[in-house]
Amino acid sequence: MSSGRIVVVGSYNHDVSLSVARMPAPGETLLGLGRVESPGGKGSNQAIQAARAGAATAMIAALGQDAAADQALALWAGDGIDVSGVARLAEAGTGMAVILVDAAGENMIVVDSGANALLAPAHIDAATGLIDQSGLVLAQLETPAAATLRAFELARACDAITVLNAAPAPERLDPALLAAVDILVVNEVEGRALSGHDHAAAIGEALLGRVGRAVVVTLGARGAMLFEHQRPPLALGSPSVEVVDTTGAGDAFTGALAARLVETGDAAAALAWGVAAGALACTVRGAAASCAHAAAIAALV
Repeated sequence: MSSGRIVVVGSYNHDVSLSVARMPAPGETLLGLGRVESPGGKGSNQAIQAARAGAATAMIAALGQDAAADQALALWAGDGIDVSGVARLAEAGTGMAVILVDAAGENMIVVDSGANALLAPAHIDAATGLIDQSGLVLAQLETPAAATLRAFELARACDAITVLNAAPAPERLDPALLAAVDILVVNEVEGRALSGHDHAAAIGEALLGRVGRAVVVTLGARGAMLFEHQRPPLALGSPSVEVVDTTGAGDAFTGALAARLVETGDAAAALAWGVAAGALACTVRGAAASCAHAAAIAALV
């Protein structure tokens, strides 16, 4: 690793979260129990969690020229995130997500990508200096694969670790992109989409042969599993917490895992931080607001 710096290539969404007693059936109208508007987007959430977990973090993203973009930049600045790689586009608005959260804390999410869909390899090339200084480049699937592939190519050229959180669940994934991944992070739904297998052990073993270093399969309240070449799988349970809202828990897991990985190089230690951060995120409503700081994560670990 060239340094402890993380560069996140990814999305920002303005989240509108609606509380409901239960999820509506098709064609049904329900009255909501409350509304919260907050920052979100997998890339943004993961960058915030990485920064709060102690990693020097930079963001490469595309925003509109609107109030939501102003809010995003202010949010990232507040967490010390480098925004020099963020592009503001006139041709699209900032991304938006509508989230339904039921009484059990489970959620359903619909995303309008907006400017996120226009992040391009040219934006990555404009931020080459950030990647050259990085030890790890992290991406997801809410922005175009071509931009992520370019970022991973640049990361490989400077010996930075590449981490892909294959979320949301892909219908297909460019084999060239997967080949550029060192560490793949998936939940069981995403893992099934990529591997065709139903169980975590089978998912991990099937996908491990397609990436450079490791596969992590997250299991929600059951914790996560780590699969590395020439090592036995490692399963780690999740600590028991009072669940308020699961929104952002997977992003908290991935951001904290990346922060600990770039700090220590130890995937097992990184897994423990990811599981702890994911659990803590379930105790607070919202996405970015639920990202814990390093001291709280370390205490739970």
